[in-house]
Amino acid sequence: MAMGNLRELKSATASERAARVDLAAAFRLAVRLDLHEGVCNHFSFMLEGGRFLLNRYGLHWSEVTASNLLALDGQGNVLEGEGEFEKTAFYIHSRIHLAHPRAACVLHTHMPYATALTLLEGGRLEMAEQNALRFHEDIAYDDIYNGLVVDDAEGDRLARALGTKRVMFLASHGVIVVGETVADAFDSLYYLERACRLQVLARSMGGKLRAVHADVVQKTYDLMRVDAPKYAEAHFSALKRILEREEPGYSR
Repeated sequence: MAMGNLRELKSATASERAARVDLAAAFRLAVRLDLHEGVCNHFSFMLEGGRFLLNRYGLHWSEVTASNLLALDGQGNVLEGEGEFEKTAFYIHSRIHLAHPRAACVLHTHMPYATALTLLEGGRLEMAEQNALRFHEDIAYDDIYNGLVVDDAEGDRLARALGTKRVMFLASHGVIVVGETVADAFDSLYYLERACRLQVLARSMGGKLRAVHADVVQKTYDLMRVDAPKYAEAHFSALKRILEREEPGYSR
């Protein structure tokens, strides 16, 4: 590990260090849960002062640590850390952070089951199963695939398409999940993939999805959202305890 990275981590404020540790944990956990792809995809977290954390280009997610995350500004300058960032990562994450202050954490993956739904014409996550109900009327669908996101204009278009939702399906591409904390966003990412996996498996059986009454959908969603922050924190803390036992280097 580069000494410069270690010095920066030691000099970071308590809140920044906590954010770095949580974001690094999210990367390591994504590997364990098969939410990653090559050295592609990206997670970010907004810090104070207009800076945001982003993974360094070329690192496998199992190599990400709290200290080797980059800190960037909105113009793409690397303020802390060593190495490069992926261009598409910058234009997706910087524009969403800028447009949506509520989106402190932005997670973008090509996780297999959710991405499979983006390949279907009119592909949607149906409200037919309990995990899916967590996302009732909280998913945006961008049905236009414009290729790689390599400029502000396309990043801004995605930010507009996301709107007030916390999940966005990107046509022929993958998904974006946002949250006020890393725990909140990662919990949503985890359950989104679980919901998509169950839907893909159910459809592969050739039958018709069982309908859930609209009143039950709304009531269940409302109940889940009340406890969502508490549950997400408990879930993420439990997952981090596994990392502390088995991969303690992630927090360095």
